[in-house]
Amino acid sequence: MSNFSTQKPAAPRSHDIVMAGLGKRRNAELRFRAYGLGAIVIALVFLVLLFTSIVSKGYSAFLYTNVALDIHFDAQAIDPEGLGTPDAQANGDYDILWKTAIYGLFPEVTERQKKRALAGFIGSSAGQRLRAMVKSDPKLVGTTQRVWLPVDDAIDMLAKGNLGDAAELSDRNKDSLVWLTTLQEQNRIRKAINREFFTNGDSREPEAAGIWGAVSGSAFTLLVTIGLSLPVGIAAAIYLEEFSPRNKWTDFIEVNINNLAAVPSIVYGLLGLAVFINTFGLPRSSPLVGGLVLTLMTLPVIIIAGRSALKSVPPSVREAALGIGASPVQMVFDHVLPLAMPGMLTGAIIGTARALGESAPLLMIGMVAFIVDVPTSLTSPATVLPVQIYLWADSPERAFVERTSAAIMVLLVFLIVMNGCAVYLRKRYERRW
Repeated sequence: MSNFSTQKPAAPRSHDIVMAGLGKRRNAELRFRAYGLGAIVIALVFLVLLFTSIVSKGYSAFLYTNVALDIHFDAQAIDPEGLGTPDAQANGDYDILWKTAIYGLFPEVTERQKKRALAGFIGSSAGQRLRAMVKSDPKLVGTTQRVWLPVDDAIDMLAKGNLGDAAELSDRNKDSLVWLTTLQEQNRIRKAINREFFTNGDSREPEAAGIWGAVSGSAFTLLVTIGLSLPVGIAAAIYLEEFSPRNKWTDFIEVNINNLAAVPSIVYGLLGLAVFINTFGLPRSSPLVGGLVLTLMTLPVIIIAGRSALKSVPPSVREAALGIGASPVQMVFDHVLPLAMPGMLTGAIIGTARALGESAPLLMIGMVAFIVDVPTSLTSPATVLPVQIYLWADSPERAFVERTSAAIMVLLVFLIVMNGCAVYLRKRYERRW
């Protein structure tokens, strides 16, 4: 009888197991890369669509349609009593000057309703421009000058093709289109840089509305924000990272700072309304209160960024400074802080850029009010650029659509410049260890 011996199959080697699953792992890695690349492409596509929509709607706001009228500066209308003083000339009827000029170009328009529509062809600021011309040069009285005046915002939209084709226009706009075509044939229509958009404050008339008041309000607000949040945030970061003892109280402070960085911005607006306005009685809708609110909002961001920058400095720098006899204060301010300052400034700029784009906390303290005058101080009533965009977006006039998009473009330019400065500072002065 022969003995049959059974042998167990050899266990697979680790190398064989690895090689057998290598193809699956490579395919999984390729799929993961494809998913990541697809996500980036989709994000870029939506970003391009967003920017394209904003630019296509807003670029036309930087140009405005003007019409040339032969204005006779009639002394009887400007200074009927013949006093010749600046005050008397300032009180003259300047609207009759441009109305007479526009009526003279279309003598066939005799119906009262059509004459009213023809008078509406010219913007509401025409009389103010003529008054400013006479104020700067009184010798214009009694002469006839060709003056370029802005048209009404509806006519500007019509000239830019934003009201549709001729079949879609109302009867009034059809008449306006005929007048516009006639003036174009006479070379009396041109598009010029819309200077009022950059130099005027807010207005209920689109042709007179500008962003300078909002830009000035944003500048004053950021001045308060930077002046308070930067030194306080950097000092707090230095103390917490370099000098504070490690105990439960500092841990409690650190946890709360991290939590405050995630608090919704409108909560800070409610805090500012309750504390700065209702308790301390500071002026409502002022850059001072707005800057204080934004300071509270940006402080946690600056502190966290400052501590991260200080942590990035190698311990060997501290040990070397202490080893050559430097005191702890000298070690921090002479050796550690200069190396960490680029990162701290980067965090401060990013926090300030976030404050520039905030509107929710400022709505709670009254900076949503309609303010025509450009602010001249920290306590003047003011608004800021994001709130101005919000107000214009809620306006019913078609012309405010392009001004809203144009203001968004201006705000994006400021944000891109500020973030670009942060990137430059980080790349220019950062030390890699």
